Amino acid sequence: MPSRSEAADESPCNATAMRKATRRMTQLYDDALARTGLRSTQYAILEELHRQADAPPTMGELAEKLVLDRSALGHNLRPLERDGLVALVAGDDDRRRRHVVLTTTGHAKFAQGRQAWKLAQDRFNHVFGESAATKLRATLLHIARDERLATLTD
Repeated sequence: MPSRSEAADESPCNATAMRKATRRMTQLYDDALARTGLRSTQYAILEELHRQADAPPTMGELAEKLVLDRSALGHNLRPLERDGLVALVAGDDDRRRRHVVLTTTGHAKFAQGRQAWKLAQDRFNHVFGESAATKLRATLLHIARDERLATLTD
């Protein structure tokens, strides 16, 4: 809990507080993942592709699931594709629709990353508290899924 003087110095902006927390969390997970050669953003993509391995998503579907715009997703996918961790494959029904899939190398890198991710996850849960971490995650996912926050227009 911040002291009274620390609280007075803090911005009342929700986005600023979220960005500060995001930077701290990114540091924790990036540090844990460093030995795997992955960044937390890359690991998140591999994890989502692992989760959807039975029905690989299109670029648009993956971007939506990760709450990224397509250009940001493309920027993040390029090094993963270059390193042979993911591949873009034409769809069976529509050859114009490209699906993002984990390669065999990508599955192996995901398994390696999963161990490092677990270290960061366990550390956060220990420091923050398991119950509080669960509540925080639920709140953050609620925010991420609420499309009313995507724009100011109604």
